[in-house]
Amino acid sequence: MKMAGRGVLVVVVMLVVISGFRVEGDGASHKYNEREHVPLYANKVGPFHNPSETYRYYDLPFCAPENVKDKREDLGEVLNGDRLVDAPYALNFCVDKQSETLCRKKLTKEEVAQLRTAVLKDYYFQMYYDDLPFWGFLGKVERENKMDPSEYKYLLFKHIHFDVLYNNDRVIEINVQTDPNQSVDITEDREVEAEFSYSVKWKETDIPFENRMEKYSKSSSMPQHLEIHWFSIINSCVTVLLLTGFLATILMRVLKNDFIKYSHDEESVDDQEETGWKYIHGDVFRYPKHKSLFSAVLGSGTQLLALAMFIFLLALVGVFYPYNRGALFTALVVIYALTSGIAGYTATSTYLQLEGTNWVRNLLLTGCLFCGPLFLTFCFLNTVAIAYSATAALPFGTILVIVLIWTLVTSPLLVLGGIAGKNSKAEFQAPCRTTKYPREIPPLPWYRGTIPQMAMAGFLPFSAIYIELYYIFASVWGHKIYTIYSILFIVFIILIIVTAFITVALTYFQLAVEDHEWWWRSVLCGGSTGVFILGYCLYYYYARSDMSGFMQTSFFFGYMACICYGFFLMLGTVGFRASLLFVRHIYRSIKCE
Repeated sequence: MKMAGRGVLVVVVMLVVISGFRVEGDGASHKYNEREHVPLYANKVGPFHNPSETYRYYDLPFCAPENVKDKREDLGEVLNGDRLVDAPYALNFCVDKQSETLCRKKLTKEEVAQLRTAVLKDYYFQMYYDDLPFWGFLGKVERENKMDPSEYKYLLFKHIHFDVLYNNDRVIEINVQTDPNQSVDITEDREVEAEFSYSVKWKETDIPFENRMEKYSKSSSMPQHLEIHWFSIINSCVTVLLLTGFLATILMRVLKNDFIKYSHDEESVDDQEETGWKYIHGDVFRYPKHKSLFSAVLGSGTQLLALAMFIFLLALVGVFYPYNRGALFTALVVIYALTSGIAGYTATSTYLQLEGTNWVRNLLLTGCLFCGPLFLTFCFLNTVAIAYSATAALPFGTILVIVLIWTLVTSPLLVLGGIAGKNSKAEFQAPCRTTKYPREIPPLPWYRGTIPQMAMAGFLPFSAIYIELYYIFASVWGHKIYTIYSILFIVFIILIIVTAFITVALTYFQLAVEDHEWWWRSVLCGGSTGVFILGYCLYYYYARSDMSGFMQTSFFFGYMACICYGFFLMLGTVGFRASLLFVRHIYRSIKCE
């Protein structure tokens, strides 16, 4: 009864969390009467090319209402850097306006200099109208026929025009336009008087309310982009088919010859010298060094693999629709917490199978292996964000919520998983008996070393996903939107398959030259794709993006290093599991004395 009650509790928590993903506006029904107030929130401002460097809307001297109210946000929105506040514009339903004065403002020298810097860095603003996002630039720099930057002219837009489409009683689409002819010159450091205004034009449309978010996903599903996506899929599938066919053919023929040879050897002279992978049957199942760390890697990697599969499940059922603010971050935090029991169970059961003794210390290591570096990275980057007064700096309340989730959910589930793993009493199934003393590994050429093997193991899986990586990076570190999760899921499955097959092949070649230390090698070869992804991060930052500045650089490389480390743990676990299945299979097929 207790277990059933816990199961019901977990299901209820998941339903509450998932139901909370769909963030609604103040008008939950999104239905309005004529002249009714429609919620409009200003979110943030920041340089267009530095997506992590965003600031609160009223950090710049904009026209502000008398009483600025912050919108209450959920965990995912705060993690996403959203800080919604009341916007000064009054866009009531179906009410047209022509040059409505927003405010008359006298900008000081300091404010002019601040705005000029913002215009130079291509600052944009983001707002939400009835949960529909829209963007606009603050101004423009006139560089025509002027070589000297000191001759540039800086213009601040003072008029904004809103085009709003509606269908019956619902808002369908909003677009914003700025007019360079209605601007104020802020080139010089002097006080400037400006009158800020806006206009609104409502138009009826036949687009249904259910399709109003399709506008934001068209950029990723345009024909030329879809063509590239499918080319990526076809390229990856061909890679997988060729690789699996090659490996299946070669390994089956080689193994068949090996089995025939070893069966003949058993029937011939007993003292005939054995060669190849059968020669090391007494060492191949010798437990690896640093078994506690090894078990922790498998536990963390299995948890991250489960996390990825749950995220894909939610994505495929439509939870992460465009601009469902913070849904992905909320899902990552909650699902990671709920899957920590998987890490505890896998790590502890593996550790005890490897005849480990201090399973409590192993459990602590498992809990800190991924969370530790992530926490240290977060502390550093949050400090940087606080120094910059950026919206990426998490408030104390949000940090407290994350700590409570880790304390009340992640840690107890990790411990419960560890206890379940301890009580499972599973034994390590080794087809061959391990000898008392290990055999000496013969001298091997340089390309049989760990680093060259990792380079070979990581290249093929990376080549299967690198085309899709550009679109993912452009979405995470840019302003494009990624919505084709089905293609991404196919690419992910291909990545898992290629990683498993290439690791199995390298493990066989390693055993064939009588190198029995394959445990850690299979983890390192499987996870080496993470190192390639980190290398792609360097290429993307310097060659494909316009990001700059200490804060943006810190955020990009800090969080990408953590993501690549997570890929290393996850794919390393996949590589080892595949190799273990293969090694058990081939040694069961021969007679080992």
